[in-house]
Amino acid sequence: MIHFGIDALLSDRLPDLAGRRVGLVTNDAATTAALPRPLTPTRLALQQADVNLVALFAPEHGLGAAAADGAKIGDATDPLTGLPVFSLYGATFRPTAEMLAGLDLLLFDIPDIGVRFYTYIWTLSHLLEACAEHDVPLWVLDRPNPLSGELALAEGPMLDEANVSSFVGRWSMPIRHSLTIGELARLWNTERNLGVDLTVVPVQGWRRTDFWDATGLPFVPTSPAMPSAETVLVYPGTCLFEGTNLSEGRGTAAPFRQIGAPWLDGYQVAASFNAFGLPGVVARVTQFIPSSSKFTGELCQGVMLHPLDRATFRPVAAGLHLLFAIMHRHEIRFAWLPYPTAAAGQGHGHFDRLIGDLSIRARLTALPEDSANQIADWTATPGWAERVRPHLLYRG
Repeated sequence: MIHFGIDALLSDRLPDLAGRRVGLVTNDAATTAALPRPLTPTRLALQQADVNLVALFAPEHGLGAAAADGAKIGDATDPLTGLPVFSLYGATFRPTAEMLAGLDLLLFDIPDIGVRFYTYIWTLSHLLEACAEHDVPLWVLDRPNPLSGELALAEGPMLDEANVSSFVGRWSMPIRHSLTIGELARLWNTERNLGVDLTVVPVQGWRRTDFWDATGLPFVPTSPAMPSAETVLVYPGTCLFEGTNLSEGRGTAAPFRQIGAPWLDGYQVAASFNAFGLPGVVARVTQFIPSSSKFTGELCQGVMLHPLDRATFRPVAAGLHLLFAIMHRHEIRFAWLPYPTAAAGQGHGHFDRLIGDLSIRARLTALPEDSANQIADWTATPGWAERVRPHLLYRG
């Protein structure tokens, strides 16, 4: 039976919170796992346990995990608990001295999906810095990585921190990192020499080899376009299409699982992709009409990726191969696009920030069609397993 960090806190650590004024960084996707209160929002479970919660903090998508991608979020009052909610994706991306004033402890409980450009981990990075600056202890209530913790499945490129650091990737790490959010906090606190009074409350009953379905728990959508564990599986590669003039499936029933445009030849692209013979995945032709985002209300021709074997499927390599196939089949129509967000402004160079390497666009353009087998080499993660090993909390 899986117990999240919040469950372990409620069963074993409540005396440590007695008499302390507590802040909580969270959203509606953060719930309990264990009886007697499964799927209870973390903030409500803490309040019901008489923890002295005095303030909430919300990341991108807001406390309800329902706001549009990249939309600026304002401060609010939580209707569930009556507590003030400070936005960490609006006027500021890290808690200010005023927000932290009077807190004896800050808790962090937000489900992550194990991908570098999913922004919740960068909210955590700012929290670590703020807690170090203002001498506030930070507890991370850990959760499983739904993509597993298998370091052999990590995929780059490693982020070129000097040239493409942003809110979709501040510090050097792979795209698919294979750590839990608690392990990331431990890594950064040490590597960045932050000196935070950090406690990670571990998950109980989770192994590094476990994907989400091994937990036996329902997948609670972590954001509007992340509705399922199946979406999480392909997202490390298909999110790259945000930086192009193709729809990444937002505004459809299968965001990030299907890619398309009104002008795309889905049959040609699917055939080209399948001809690469990538392990663990096939593409099929599809059609969709987005209700929002790119090509709203237009019929898009596209392809849908179907992972067949998680042990051999490499989503970043698959996403790059699909992009390569489309670039070659639609050389005139294809284009790179900015992606405006509250964190990135006009969002120029969005693909570069997602992929984390300024050379990849040019390499994709220059690569001969019969040399696609080179692409997998671009996703290497040199030195990553050795860097993170001292900070791991879970075994296989």
